[in-house]
This record gives sequence, structure tokens and C-alpha cells, in this order.
Amino acid sequence: MSYKKYAGMKDIHRAPSAVAGFTYIALLIFIAIIGVVLASAGEVWHMAVQREKERELLFVGDQFRRALNQYSRHASGGSARYPVSLEDLLKDPRTPATQRYLRKIYRDPITGSSEWGLVKGPSGEILGVYSLSEDEPIKKRNFRLADSSFEDKMKYSDWVFMSKTVRFGIKPVTKP
Repeated sequence: MSYKKYAGMKDIHRAPSAVAGFTYIALLIFIAIIGVVLASAGEVWHMAVQREKERELLFVGDQFRRALNQYSRHASGGSARYPVSLEDLLKDPRTPATQRYLRKIYRDPITGSSEWGLVKGPSGEILGVYSLSEDEPIKKRNFRLADSSFEDKMKYSDWVFMSKTVRFGIKPVTKP
């Protein structure tokens, strides 16, 4: 074996050069940039999820509002009566035939719970529902006419879905 062959092996045992230090710093900077990008993507994703939950709350609240309106319109004797429990909207106890105003008791999309805040009338009847969440909504403007009272509300619990006939007639006894 010649000396030249072993001479190349000496390079393996050399001290790290400045190039290796530069590569290490570049890798650290690259990881930091990736972290910032992932953090901002997470924030955008969180906002998108929150907006979707708000849209779902508006849909579910409108379903409750419609069910309360239908329940009160189908009252016998001509006077508007309201349910005493949300389960009455699933099967009306006033009629012998099965009469449904909701398919199911929806879960609150904001809290994930099936528990709702209830606006009750003087006799304990349910006049409206609202989310129990104290979080601040993203949406503050440009609501539909039926939800125009939600403008500039600071909590989801202020979004009260009331029966139409209640808004112009009976004064609620309890609210959030």
C-alpha cells in the first residue's frame, strides 16, 4: 500500500470546519421558521373551526326557534302555549298522535354539551334557548333579520333564540 492511499484517510480525523458550524446555524433557523409557520397555520385553523361552530350555533338555535313557534301554534284552545321541557319538542304530550317539532335535542356546538340555557315564562314554560358559553364570539355583525338582536353581543350566552310570538307578546321572567 502506498503512502498516498493512507494520506486521504487523515482528512477523516480533522477538526470540524467553519462550514459545519454554518450548516448547524442554518438548520436551527430553518426549524425556527417552520415553527412560526406552523403556529400561524394553527391560529388560522382555530379561527376557521370557531367560525364553523358559530354557523352551527346559528343553525341549531334557529331549529329551536322554529320548533318553539310550531309548538305554540299547535296549541289547542287558540292560546299560545309553550313546552315545559325541551323533550316536549320531540313528542308533543298534548296530542294523542305523535307530533314532533324537533328530530333530536341538539348539542350546543360551542360547549359540546346537550345542556342549554332556557328562557322561561311566568308559568315555567320555555320561551327561548341560549348557549351557556361565556366565550366571546367572532361574528359581531351582518346577522340575518331573525338574529339581528345578536349584533355587538360580547358572549355567546347573549345570543338568545326566542320564539317570534314571544318577542312581540309575553315578557320572559328569566333570562341568562
